[in-house]
Amino acid sequence: MNAGPAPQPATRLGLRERKKLATRREIGFAAIRLAVQHGLENVTVEDIAAAANVSPRTFSNYFASKLEAISAVGLDRAALIGATLCERPADEPLWDAITAAVLEHYETALTPRGAWREGMRRVLLSPAMRGEYLKTTAAIQRALTAAIAERTGLDAGRDMLPVVLAGAVTTASQQATRRWFDADPPVELRPLIREALDQLALAFTDAARWIQPSGGEAQPG
Repeated sequence: MNAGPAPQPATRLGLRERKKLATRREIGFAAIRLAVQHGLENVTVEDIAAAANVSPRTFSNYFASKLEAISAVGLDRAALIGATLCERPADEPLWDAITAAVLEHYETALTPRGAWREGMRRVLLSPAMRGEYLKTTAAIQRALTAAIAERTGLDAGRDMLPVVLAGAVTTASQQATRRWFDADPPVELRPLIREALDQLALAFTDAARWIQPSGGEAQPG
């Protein structure tokens, strides 16, 4: 059976969609846990399904492979960030809303330590995960693009702002996560995400100083 589609980049999630996301997350966390404990190559779909208390058939309704299941946590977080972004107060500045929505969904991120940390590094940085990682990154950017487009009333197919912002936020979050994995001693992830987003906002502010709203040549601030 073919795997069911990944969470739609639709920005507002109903109860049914959130229940589906909860099931996906349970399967995804089980996949990561088993891969870290036993090695990616030693884990089967049947193992993951049993650990998540679902049938292999249910697993296949959500994912085509164990690699997809491992990637689900990041992908589903993007869907939830998108939904949260569109639920933020309408009068809140866009960047403040994006920052708050992103940080909300990193509040419970646990810092890996010791053997667990090394196991996660082996799994997530393994050659087998590289292709899946690229697909996941593209899906995350699509979800955030859709959310930003809805928030701003722009057309993501015509206007570049939602695409550019989504790409920048995704890259900033990824860089913070890499630093999180490499930190010695271990540090918390959420402050690194905030730092990366703050630096991104500062970069946009500095760049804006070179742009004259009325046109003409750019001048340094």
